[in-house]
Amino acid sequence: MRRAFGTAAASAQSLSAGLCASLTAGWVSLVCMGVCSACFSAPTPLAPGLAGSVGMPHHGVQTESVELPSAGAGFVRYRPKGQNHWGRPRLVSALERAASAVDSELPGGAPLVVGDLGAKAGGKIPGHNSHRSGRDVDLLFYVTTPAGAPLRNPGFLHFEADALAVEPETGDYLRLDLPRQWLLIQKLVTDPELGVQFVFVSRPLEALLIDYARARGEPLELLYRAQTVMLQPADSLPHDDHLHVRIACSPEETQTGCSGGGPYWEWLPDPPPSVPLTPELLEAIASDEPLDPAESPSLAGSTPEGGGA
Repeated sequence: MRRAFGTAAASAQSLSAGLCASLTAGWVSLVCMGVCSACFSAPTPLAPGLAGSVGMPHHGVQTESVELPSAGAGFVRYRPKGQNHWGRPRLVSALERAASAVDSELPGGAPLVVGDLGAKAGGKIPGHNSHRSGRDVDLLFYVTTPAGAPLRNPGFLHFEADALAVEPETGDYLRLDLPRQWLLIQKLVTDPELGVQFVFVSRPLEALLIDYARARGEPLELLYRAQTVMLQPADSLPHDDHLHVRIACSPEETQTGCSGGGPYWEWLPDPPPSVPLTPELLEAIASDEPLDPAESPSLAGSTPEGGGA
């Protein structure tokens, strides 16, 4: 069902800890600053191998991010002038594709309202514990009036198990637009470039969506994927007011510092094979030891040439 997923950021942390324990004080400062800072703040020239989505969603950063436009075919940003709409390029492009597909296949509806992604360089943003490494986005629900007329979602409204929510300023009821909401989820979980890891949503709303999809006769494989990735989080609010979509690290991103932070589903692309540690490779690594005693002066008891007593 699930494959173990390597964590490059955790490996870097472990490596730095081992180095720091064995080197002198001067080397400790240099190595720890270069390795650890790349994992837990902005990547630096001292760690050129870390780039893109670095670390985990709740403890990471990002480079080479792309900003979601303030509006496009089938979508608008909830905060048009907000600063936190930066994410991985494949996430931004997939959102644009999915919103456009919903708008074209079910015309006449209101646009998808997109909440926060992340900061341009990642890290913590207000109101979120995750959204730090470019792999998260909040999506407000598609809504209609109780009679079925599409409306733009005015905010983070809390929907009950009957698919209804109350707009607090007017007291009007709004209904979850199940056809458009299900179509959006379908487009996201089947996008070959995206790689959805989780869709955080409350259990009652997940049940409504899955029941709707079953009634439509959707393929079992699609139902399995959707039901697998949809989850009510245990460590935060139930997400009855929006979807929180998180994508998995791509196979390429795992080589440059991305840490999964969860399962890696069997339908996602296979991670690249590990390089076998052959005797020749181990010998090559050993021969490139930067602290080779043969090339370094002794740290204790040495005197300069010709400098006897």
